[in-house]
Amino acid sequence: MASGFFALLDDIAALMDDVATMTKVSTQKTAGILGDDLAVNAEKASGFSPSRELPVLWAISKGSLINKLIILPIAFLMSAFIPKMVIVVLVLGGLYLAYEGAEKIYEFFFHRTEKRVVAAQHNISTEELLKVEKKKIKSAIITDFILSVEIVIIALGTVVKENLTTQIIVVSIIALIATVGVYGIVALIVRMDDMGLKLIQKSKSNSGFLYNLGMGLTKALPWIIKALSVIGTLALLLVAGGIFVHNIEYFHHLLEGIPGILRDFIIGLAVGIICLLVVKTVKLFLPKKK
Repeated sequence: MASGFFALLDDIAALMDDVATMTKVSTQKTAGILGDDLAVNAEKASGFSPSRELPVLWAISKGSLINKLIILPIAFLMSAFIPKMVIVVLVLGGLYLAYEGAEKIYEFFFHRTEKRVVAAQHNISTEELLKVEKKKIKSAIITDFILSVEIVIIALGTVVKENLTTQIIVVSIIALIATVGVYGIVALIVRMDDMGLKLIQKSKSNSGFLYNLGMGLTKALPWIIKALSVIGTLALLLVAGGIFVHNIEYFHHLLEGIPGILRDFIIGLAVGIICLLVVKTVKLFLPKKK
């Protein structure tokens, strides 16, 4: 009995070693998409009133966790029984990301003035603000779902030759990092101004280290949010382009003579523009809401 118990401990130790090794490899493989996930979600979580930033972020984080709980079992089942379906899901997700990236560029050039006018209206009712908030949260959760699929599939691909237990543990750890780690950093970013204000209040003079650090954080936040907005849009197109290049034979051999990151962007943008035109055309024929 004692020998059996120690043999079990050896098996558990060996499994944990395998899990630690494969988790490290999977993290390295998904580092790029995790960075894109951070940029996209930081941009999505910004733009709310200070009192609503953390509640909104918490709502998006809960949605992200639910996304992972849905995606993980489906990914394991598809990988085991319908591996070709994984590619179909990835490409469909890529189409959505490409569309959203192209739409953001379209709105920047053609609807930027309208957005400024809406933002400047101080007489918007609380009910209308909540509707806008819910719409942004829904959009953020949908985008998170697509990025989560990509993260889970890439992580699964690094452990596909391992046993099922190792696959489940490793991919689940990566999924947890993608939720807790990413949204933890996003929370720090969107609350930079509050941290800066507290440092300024604690400073005993207007020239000390705490004061300068606080002022730096406060002044840097708007620029970081603007930068993340641009990076988030680029990330959507790069991730989409990467999905098409790696999973569709035609795109895999297209523009081979240029750097990979530029090729991913061009293909992602081109497909996004096509998707945007299709959606705009379909909307023309749909009955308008009264």
